[in-house]
Amino acid sequence: MSYSIFLLRFVDSEVVALDAERFRQVTEPYVVAGGPGEGFSQLRAEDGGEADLYHGSDDKGEMSGVTATHFARGAMLGVLARLARALGASIVPQDGAALIFHENDRPHLPAELQGSAVVIAPTENALQAAFDAR
Repeated sequence: MSYSIFLLRFVDSEVVALDAERFRQVTEPYVVAGGPGEGFSQLRAEDGGEADLYHGSDDKGEMSGVTATHFARGAMLGVLARLARALGASIVPQDGAALIFHENDRPHLPAELQGSAVVIAPTENALQAAFDAR
């Protein structure tokens, strides 16, 4: 895919830190370049699909969010969905409704994202279907 998605964890409408250790645990089997300490990771899934992940830190040194770009359809979508789920994050595409995994995540989103958020399963097929529905 040629656009970006953002993995962001919201509490009371505010972005909160992601668990950097959990990020490392989920992405480590797929990393072919970079890594958590570098702010960039290139991942490759079992079907050869890749994604570039940029992971920023806030002023406290905590992981504030993940931006995924140049990601392939197929198994990589499953990796991204599982990563978001493991981080307790919503998937926020640059051009569409936020994707959440539980209805109880909705009230934590910023008000402007709450009404259009879509609940999906944390799977490759569900994420692909959400993108196809745009």
